[in-house]
Amino acid sequence: MRSRPNYPAGFGSLIWLFVVGLPLYVMLVATFQSRTDYAANGPLALPEHFTLDNYVNDLDDGFAQYFLNTAIVTVSVVAIVLLLVPPLAYAIVRSDGKATGRVFRLFLLGLAIPSQAVIVPMFYLINEAGLYDNLLGVILPTAAFAMPVCALILSGVMRDITPELYEAMTVDGATPWRIFLQLVLPLSKSGLSTIVVFSSLQAWNGFLFPLVLTQSSENKVITMGLYDFQTEHGVDIPGLLAAVVLSMLPILLVYLFARRALVQGLMGVGGK
Repeated sequence: MRSRPNYPAGFGSLIWLFVVGLPLYVMLVATFQSRTDYAANGPLALPEHFTLDNYVNDLDDGFAQYFLNTAIVTVSVVAIVLLLVPPLAYAIVRSDGKATGRVFRLFLLGLAIPSQAVIVPMFYLINEAGLYDNLLGVILPTAAFAMPVCALILSGVMRDITPELYEAMTVDGATPWRIFLQLVLPLSKSGLSTIVVFSSLQAWNGFLFPLVLTQSSENKVITMGLYDFQTEHGVDIPGLLAAVVLSMLPILLVYLFARRALVQGLMGVGGK
């Protein structure tokens, strides 16, 4: 039986493509124009004189340092999450004790507490620890606020591992540590990819902690560096949009390579 074309769905897809594609077009086209051409021709016009000066100027004006600082923060946050969350999720799933369940519920309170609510005590804590205006002072709270969601995601994925597999390895004499390394981690690749993408996004796009916990230009991250394009005389829109494109590329690449595992991991949050 031949199915009919779904014209309303196709029309809706075209509208969605236009809504999503137009801002991307405006952003990309502006990055290849000079500030004068952009002001004269408007945001929708194609570049009359194609130029890469906006990207070159961004890198020369310190954006490369902001990019490096953001990469350091992101890699460090992901490393902390991957080091602490998988053993935590494994203990949550495999332990039958009431204490573990209570600790997990207490841990998940982090989902209900926004970072804005604790930024003042966080500032005093980081300052007393001697980590103010230090990238480590941004890394630690960013990782802490990413861990509750990551633990929830990964524990949901680990619950999908059938008890028979655990029992088979236990019968073979495997220790809990061996079961974790040889069974749980290989079968939790989708969840691990999900928490990597999530924690990367949290760290790369972080704004509040870098704003409050850093001061010097040497420790600026990308989200703070974007302020440099706004002056008392106006905004360098082509330069700003070129910086936005540069800041998008790493996370876009991470998402493209891990999107399938990301969807599978999120589907496993609720269990089977």
